[in-house]
Amino acid sequence: MTTHSNPSHAVSRWLDVLYLACMWTAGWCVLLMSLFIPWGIFTRYVLGTGSQWPEPISILLMVVFTFLGAACSYRAGGHIAVEMLTQRLSEPMKKPLRGLVHLLMLGVSLFMLWFGAQLCIGTWGQSIPELPWMPVGFTYLPVPIGGAVTALFVLEHMWLGSQRDRAVVNFDRVTEQA
Repeated sequence: MTTHSNPSHAVSRWLDVLYLACMWTAGWCVLLMSLFIPWGIFTRYVLGTGSQWPEPISILLMVVFTFLGAACSYRAGGHIAVEMLTQRLSEPMKKPLRGLVHLLMLGVSLFMLWFGAQLCIGTWGQSIPELPWMPVGFTYLPVPIGGAVTALFVLEHMWLGSQRDRAVVNFDRVTEQA
C-alpha cells in the first residue's frame, strides 16, 4: 500500500471526475427530495388530491444519495469509523489492520456490486404500483453502482494511498495562511 498519492496520476484524475459526478448527483438528489416532499404534502393537504409520485421518487433519490454519498465519503476519508481499538495499537500493528479494513471494505463493495446486480436483474420485470412505468429493478440500481464506485475508490486507496488531503475532496476546507 502506498502512503502518498500522485494527484497527476491518470487513474486519480479519472476518479476525480467520477468523484465529482457522484457528489453532484448526490447533491441534486437532496435538492430534488427537498422539493418533491413538500409538493406531496401540498397536494395532499392543500389541494386535497394527493400526488402519488413524490414519495416513491423521493425514496429512490434518498437511496441514490446514500450509496453514492457513502462512496464519496470513503474517498474523502470522512466515512464513519470506530477507531477506539486501532488508536490504542502500536504503529507496527496499525498498518496491517488498516490494510485488513480496506480488504474488508473491498469485499463488502464487491458483495454489493454482485448481489445488487442480481437483485436488479431478478426484479426488472416487476413494476411499482405508483409508478407503473418504472421497473423495480431500476430502483435497486444504486446498490451495485454504489458498490462499484466504492470498490474503485478502495482500490485507489490501496494502490495510490489516501485521497483525503487532495484539493478535489477538500474544496471547502479553510487552510491557515503562514
